[in-house]
Amino acid sequence: MSKTALICGSYAFDSIMVFHDQFKNHILPDKVHMLNVSFLVPTMRKEFGGCGGNIAYNLHLLGANSVPMATVGEDFTPYMNWMQKQHMNTEYIKVIEGSYTGQAFITTDMDDNQITAFHPGAMSNSHENKVSDAAAADIGIVSPDGRDGMIEHAKQFADAKIPFIFDPGQGMPMFSGEELITFIKQATYVAVNDYEAQMLQDKTGLDLTIIASMVKALIITKGGEGSQIHAKGEVIQIPPAKAQSTQDPTGCGDAYRAGLLYGIMNDMDWKTTGQLAGLLGAIKIAYEGTQNHTFDLAEIKQLYQQNYGESLF
Repeated sequence: MSKTALICGSYAFDSIMVFHDQFKNHILPDKVHMLNVSFLVPTMRKEFGGCGGNIAYNLHLLGANSVPMATVGEDFTPYMNWMQKQHMNTEYIKVIEGSYTGQAFITTDMDDNQITAFHPGAMSNSHENKVSDAAAADIGIVSPDGRDGMIEHAKQFADAKIPFIFDPGQGMPMFSGEELITFIKQATYVAVNDYEAQMLQDKTGLDLTIIASMVKALIITKGGEGSQIHAKGEVIQIPPAKAQSTQDPTGCGDAYRAGLLYGIMNDMDWKTTGQLAGLLGAIKIAYEGTQNHTFDLAEIKQLYQQNYGESLF
């Protein structure tokens, strides 16, 4: 019987704009206290996003039983239609009346610097969903979401003895060092990028060795340099997979986390799990947007063999 992953995290619309210049040419360092700038962005695209949505989408492409849980706004209909078209589970997507779905407005310059404004909208009600509302899950993930929802869902996973990944992402600044330590104690795995890993150490006062000793695995992604997995007192270096092109890094971390979940659900060793996760990130980066790429398990097996010289299964 296949395992089920319950994915607690945000759903959002991403409005992505590209500024065909460099921010530094238009932001005067001695005038930042009275900043008033306007960036002409000739093109804009609106994408389906949100960490929970992206993770669920990638895990679904792998053929796993991916069950997302989130709160969304009254404007969610196009996204819901997309999910249903992909035959994804929408049972625990709760619409909050009078709210917008989370909205990210991202402007990127020619140096890949980003200025983002984020409106949480219905995300702030994520605590209204409870882990116990869903059918039995074998594993979970707490990814960026409403603050109260992240706290409640982590506690609910821990109380139900369901192993889960704590993936604080851009939500980390919402929590104190004490709160982050509580998350780590509750979690089975922690996944962060290298910048977040440093922030996690700074806020908690714990070094990576101590954090890793508190969970089954601490996973740190490093973009084009690959990733590393701290598990069982060892540090496993995961080489990067080869990307066909580099179009858009947004959502690569979420694709990686889907690979983590799949590896754990299928009892893969950490090296294989990390390599699969890295491969998913490399596939995503070749596409604009976070859910415009497609693949199936047969294609993944082939690409895994090409990248790592060994079989996935």
